Amino acid sequence: MTATLAHIFRHPIKAHGREELASVVLSAGQTLPWDRHWAVTHDLSKFDAAAPAWVSCSNFQRGMRTPAVMAIEAQFDEATGRMRLTHPALPPLDFRPEEEGPRLIDWLTPISPAERFRPVALVRVPGVSMTDSNYPTVSIKNMASNAALSEHMGMDLSIHRWRGNLWLDGLAPWEEFGWIGRRIRIGATLLEVRERVGRCKATSANPATGEVDADTLKALREVVGEQDFGVYAVVLEGGPIKPGDRAEVI
Repeated sequence: MTATLAHIFRHPIKAHGREELASVVLSAGQTLPWDRHWAVTHDLSKFDAAAPAWVSCSNFQRGMRTPAVMAIEAQFDEATGRMRLTHPALPPLDFRPEEEGPRLIDWLTPISPAERFRPVALVRVPGVSMTDSNYPTVSIKNMASNAALSEHMGMDLSIHRWRGNLWLDGLAPWEEFGWIGRRIRIGATLLEVRERVGRCKATSANPATGEVDADTLKALREVVGEQDFGVYAVVLEGGPIKPGDRAEVI
């Protein structure tokens, strides 16, 4: 199998904004740099700020319960530590996540639950990315699988519904599900595919509007038998990658 890396995305705040990258340097045993670096806890979260550690996604605000956040776009400046977030129903927010977390919570209030699962704080765990997996992963998605599901549903599904890191082009639909336990070389890097990515109701929200408009989970069950889309991989050998790089399963 030979394909091409089509897109690279990171999500600096878990579930709150996507950002496309022109290139990135991956490191062995690490996630995509700055991906899911922060997360937003809610009022029922069990995250312990006094002893921060990885916890499951149920402890954070996400698109499953708050679909409006799916429409957030992000731009993070690593050099200055400033982030700019935009949303179709809100004014842009320019802030420093490390110092101005409360400003983000205030900004999110109009599009968030008012009581149960309301956003409370912007948090992070030093040295740990708040991915849905409890080990450092990079998610890989297949452009052809998205196109096949779009055809099945009779609508154009944005790739942003899936919040993937690396998107590959030139594959057969659902080919990626056969890669579990295999290795894939992308540009100068080497990754090992570990497991499928289970999906939740967040994918039913249109990432342009934040409104629920598609039963993606039902469609996945009809097409692949499970609510899975994409795969998780771990980085074995790091290096620079960029769109256009060759991707090969070995």
